[in-house]
Amino acid sequence: MTVFQRVGDSRRMEMFEDRPGPARVLIDTDTANEVDDQYALAWALLSPDRIEIEAIVAEPYGHIHMREQLTAEYQAIRAGTTVDGIEEKYGGWACHLIDQDLDPADIHLVGPAEGMEESYEEIHRVLGKLGISGEGLVFRGSDRYMPAPDVPVESEGAHRIIEAALADDERVLHVVAIGCVTNITSALLMAPEISSRMVVNWTSGYPTWVNLDNTPSLNLVQDPHASRLLFQSGVPLVYLPGYHIGAQLNFSRPEAEAWIKGKGAIGDYLYHLYLNNPIWKQRGVEQFPGLSWVVWDLINIGWLINRRWVPTRVTTTPYLDDNLVWQGRPGGPVMLEAVGIDRNAIFHDLITKLDNQDQILASRAS
Repeated sequence: MTVFQRVGDSRRMEMFEDRPGPARVLIDTDTANEVDDQYALAWALLSPDRIEIEAIVAEPYGHIHMREQLTAEYQAIRAGTTVDGIEEKYGGWACHLIDQDLDPADIHLVGPAEGMEESYEEIHRVLGKLGISGEGLVFRGSDRYMPAPDVPVESEGAHRIIEAALADDERVLHVVAIGCVTNITSALLMAPEISSRMVVNWTSGYPTWVNLDNTPSLNLVQDPHASRLLFQSGVPLVYLPGYHIGAQLNFSRPEAEAWIKGKGAIGDYLYHLYLNNPIWKQRGVEQFPGLSWVVWDLINIGWLINRRWVPTRVTTTPYLDDNLVWQGRPGGPVMLEAVGIDRNAIFHDLITKLDNQDQILASRAS
């Protein structure tokens, strides 16, 4: 059994502290999954006064494991019934596909290897829209999920996480996790000593104070071994619930058209992504007046830029049981957990930086 470096609670609180100047940051991202990662990545790259990006690692992601149960529920609904245990997870999706006259067999679902490679390419695409080279900055992560609780998946990305964590720098490394955490937990298993050298901020799932099944969260459910290990490892953790904290980061098409479109190559690309969100086609989402979408992953960057925008509480790190439900862990290490979010301040800062991108990018290059 892997023994991780113990970090006392007082040291954890020091590591969580906001410090002046840019933080050392490594972003671990499933960039091609939908559109929120691209917005988050662009915002981080346009915030050099607060965020110094040392590496960007592509995460695996995939939906192909969902096809069997989705198809079963789809067929059941068409026959006028439902499938016990599946309806709650796939009933809404199946109904959307039926409404759009789509069959689950015809929608594009990828596995983790393809998802990681698509994300790797998408990271380079976002960087290119900002005129930033990805050479020496972007790394491929795992092409599969962890096969067992104690078996890491080696990748250049996992090795880059280790290298960054062990670097001779007095500043804490902040690992921004905006997808599943296979790369991060693999790095922890490969080099347990890094658990005391970095802070992981991860968005997924429900708040730990609710007794709900976390399987609706793709970030959490894709690699349950990795998700459980992240909380068991003792690595200093800032947990940013997607439901119902990050879910407040709704953004509509009229807002994207007014405030994102026309803001350079990156603004036009982000607007294009909003109109062509791959999740919409995959889920059979119908376009209608009043539709908005959650740009989930901005929460991670918002916490790094201004802690007031993502207020947190100090709580005990829980664990995930076999059903992916939070369970208490008396005496466990402390962590931070988001309890609210300032949606307006976050979008205002993103839009302002898109407006001022020429000056920001010039200062980056100098």
